Amino acid sequence: MKVVFLGPPGAGKGTQVEIISSRYNIPKIVMGDILRSEVSRGTELGKIVKQYMEKGELVPDDIILRIIGKYIEGLDSFILDGFPRTLNQAKGLETITKIDRVVYIEVPDDEVKRRLLARGRMDDRPEVIENRLRVYREQTQPLIDYYREKGILVEVDGVGTIEEVTERIEKALGLK
Repeated sequence: MKVVFLGPPGAGKGTQVEIISSRYNIPKIVMGDILRSEVSRGTELGKIVKQYMEKGELVPDDIILRIIGKYIEGLDSFILDGFPRTLNQAKGLETITKIDRVVYIEVPDDEVKRRLLARGRMDDRPEVIENRLRVYREQTQPLIDYYREKGILVEVDGVGTIEEVTERIEKALGLK
Protein backbone atom coordinates (compact mmCIF):
# COMPACT_ATOMS: atom_id res chain seq x y z
CA MET A 1 0.00 0.00 0.00
CA LYS A 2 1.36 3.40 -1.04
CA VAL A 3 -0.03 6.11 1.23
CA VAL A 4 0.37 9.87 1.60
CA PHE A 5 -0.46 11.60 4.90
CA LEU A 6 -1.74 15.20 4.78
CA GLY A 7 -2.86 17.50 7.57
CA PRO A 8 -2.18 20.90 9.08
CA PRO A 9 0.81 21.56 11.34
CA GLY A 10 0.07 20.03 14.73
CA ALA A 11 -2.43 17.49 13.35
CA GLY A 12 -0.31 14.60 14.58
CA LYS A 13 0.84 13.36 11.16
CA GLY A 14 4.32 12.45 12.36
CA THR A 15 2.97 10.54 15.35
CA GLN A 16 0.41 8.66 13.26
CA VAL A 17 2.90 7.88 10.48
CA GLU A 18 5.26 6.44 13.10
CA ILE A 19 2.53 4.27 14.64
CA ILE A 20 1.12 2.94 11.35
CA SER A 21 4.61 2.40 9.94
CA SER A 22 5.83 0.36 12.90
CA ARG A 23 2.56 -1.48 13.56
CA TYR A 24 2.20 -2.68 9.95
CA ASN A 25 5.87 -2.72 8.91
CA ILE A 26 5.34 -0.13 6.16
CA PRO A 27 8.43 1.96 5.38
CA LYS A 28 7.98 5.63 6.23
CA ILE A 29 9.52 8.28 4.05
CA VAL A 30 9.75 11.66 5.78
CA MET A 31 10.77 14.38 3.34
CA GLY A 32 12.40 16.64 5.95
CA ASP A 33 14.55 13.74 7.21
CA ILE A 34 15.56 12.85 3.65
CA LEU A 35 16.63 16.41 2.82
CA ARG A 36 18.66 16.70 6.03
CA SER A 37 20.27 13.31 5.34
CA GLU A 38 21.22 14.23 1.76
CA VAL A 39 22.77 17.49 3.00
CA SER A 40 24.65 15.91 5.93
CA ARG A 41 26.02 13.11 3.72
CA GLY A 42 27.19 15.69 1.19
CA THR A 43 25.62 13.89 -1.78
CA GLU A 44 25.38 15.59 -5.17
CA LEU A 45 21.69 16.31 -4.56
CA GLY A 46 22.44 17.27 -0.96
CA LYS A 47 24.86 19.98 -2.10
CA ILE A 48 22.17 21.42 -4.38
CA VAL A 49 19.53 21.25 -1.62
CA LYS A 50 21.90 22.93 0.86
CA GLN A 51 22.24 25.98 -1.41
CA TYR A 52 18.47 26.53 -1.33
CA MET A 53 18.12 25.79 2.37
CA GLU A 54 20.90 28.23 3.31
CA LYS A 55 19.05 30.99 1.47
CA GLY A 56 15.76 30.02 3.14
CA GLU A 57 14.29 29.16 -0.25
CA LEU A 58 12.11 26.22 -1.21
CA VAL A 59 13.89 23.43 -3.04
CA PRO A 60 12.49 23.30 -6.62
CA ASP A 61 9.98 20.56 -7.40
CA ASP A 62 12.17 18.84 -10.00
CA ILE A 63 14.95 18.32 -7.43
CA ILE A 64 12.48 17.18 -4.77
CA LEU A 65 10.97 14.69 -7.24
CA ARG A 66 14.41 13.31 -8.15
CA ILE A 67 15.18 12.79 -4.47
CA ILE A 68 11.83 11.17 -3.62
CA GLY A 69 12.08 8.96 -6.70
CA LYS A 70 15.42 7.64 -5.47
CA TYR A 71 13.91 6.71 -2.08
CA ILE A 72 10.69 5.03 -3.31
CA GLU A 73 12.20 3.20 -6.28
CA GLY A 74 11.39 -0.50 -6.04
CA LEU A 75 9.14 -0.17 -2.97
CA ASP A 76 5.68 -1.71 -3.23
CA SER A 77 4.51 -0.01 -0.04
CA PHE A 78 5.42 3.14 1.85
CA ILE A 79 3.99 6.07 3.78
CA LEU A 80 4.95 9.57 2.63
CA ASP A 81 5.03 12.30 5.29
CA GLY A 82 5.74 15.89 4.24
CA PHE A 83 5.37 15.16 0.54
CA PRO A 84 3.74 16.16 -1.72
CA ARG A 85 3.18 19.72 -0.54
CA THR A 86 1.98 21.23 -3.80
CA LEU A 87 -0.19 20.22 -6.72
CA ASN A 88 2.86 20.21 -9.02
CA GLN A 89 4.61 17.76 -6.66
CA ALA A 90 1.51 15.54 -6.57
CA LYS A 91 1.33 15.43 -10.35
CA GLY A 92 5.08 14.78 -10.56
CA LEU A 93 4.76 11.95 -8.03
CA GLU A 94 2.23 10.29 -10.33
CA THR A 95 4.88 10.04 -13.04
CA ILE A 96 7.02 8.05 -10.59
CA THR A 97 4.45 5.79 -8.89
CA LYS A 98 0.75 5.26 -8.24
CA ILE A 99 -0.55 6.34 -4.82
CA ASP A 100 -3.25 4.06 -3.35
CA ARG A 101 -4.60 6.24 -0.53
CA VAL A 102 -4.24 9.74 0.85
CA VAL A 103 -5.05 10.14 4.55
CA TYR A 104 -6.15 13.67 5.39
CA ILE A 105 -6.09 14.24 9.15
CA GLU A 106 -8.61 17.01 9.79
CA VAL A 107 -8.10 19.23 12.83
CA PRO A 108 -9.92 22.57 13.36
CA ASP A 109 -7.73 25.68 13.41
CA ASP A 110 -8.48 26.45 17.07
CA GLU A 111 -7.31 22.95 18.08
CA VAL A 112 -4.17 23.29 15.92
CA LYS A 113 -3.37 26.60 17.64
CA ARG A 114 -3.95 25.08 21.09
CA ARG A 115 -1.66 22.12 20.32
CA LEU A 116 1.13 24.19 18.81
CA LEU A 117 1.08 26.77 21.60
CA ALA A 118 1.22 23.93 24.14
CA ARG A 119 4.45 22.60 22.56
CA GLY A 120 6.19 25.80 23.59
CA ARG A 121 8.66 25.89 20.70
CA MET A 122 10.32 29.19 19.83
CA ASP A 123 8.55 29.42 16.45
CA ASP A 124 5.14 28.47 17.85
CA ARG A 125 3.92 32.02 18.45
CA PRO A 126 0.32 32.99 17.56
CA GLU A 127 1.27 35.16 14.55
CA VAL A 128 3.66 32.49 13.20
CA ILE A 129 1.01 29.79 13.65
CA GLU A 130 -1.56 31.92 11.79
CA ASN A 131 0.86 32.34 8.89
CA ARG A 132 1.72 28.62 8.82
CA LEU A 133 -1.99 27.76 8.70
CA ARG A 134 -2.61 30.28 5.90
CA VAL A 135 0.28 28.90 3.82
CA TYR A 136 -0.83 25.34 4.56
CA ARG A 137 -4.39 26.04 3.37
CA GLU A 138 -3.17 27.79 0.22
CA GLN A 139 -0.83 24.92 -0.71
CA THR A 140 -2.76 21.94 0.56
CA GLN A 141 -6.40 22.65 -0.27
CA PRO A 142 -5.73 22.08 -3.99
CA LEU A 143 -4.09 18.75 -3.06
CA ILE A 144 -7.09 17.70 -0.99
CA ASP A 145 -9.45 18.56 -3.85
CA TYR A 146 -7.16 16.81 -6.37
CA TYR A 147 -7.00 13.55 -4.40
CA ARG A 148 -10.72 13.71 -3.56
CA GLU A 149 -11.50 13.94 -7.30
CA LYS A 150 -9.24 10.93 -7.93
CA GLY A 151 -11.28 8.99 -5.34
CA ILE A 152 -8.31 8.07 -3.12
CA LEU A 153 -8.71 10.63 -0.31
CA VAL A 154 -9.84 9.40 3.10
CA GLU A 155 -10.69 12.06 5.65
CA VAL A 156 -10.02 11.26 9.29
CA ASP A 157 -11.07 13.26 12.34
CA GLY A 158 -7.81 14.17 14.06
CA VAL A 159 -9.37 15.26 17.36
CA GLY A 160 -9.21 12.76 20.21
CA THR A 161 -6.59 10.59 21.83
CA ILE A 162 -3.67 9.31 19.78
CA GLU A 163 -5.13 5.79 19.87
CA GLU A 164 -8.59 6.99 18.78
CA VAL A 165 -7.09 8.75 15.76
CA THR A 166 -4.93 5.68 14.99
CA GLU A 167 -8.03 3.46 15.01
CA ARG A 168 -9.82 5.82 12.61
CA ILE A 169 -6.83 5.73 10.26
CA GLU A 170 -6.57 1.94 10.45
CA LYS A 171 -10.27 1.63 9.55
CA ALA A 172 -9.96 4.19 6.73
CA LEU A 173 -7.04 2.24 5.26
CA GLY A 174 -8.78 -1.13 5.68
CA LEU A 175 -6.13 -2.32 8.11
CA LYS A 176 -8.69 -3.14 10.83
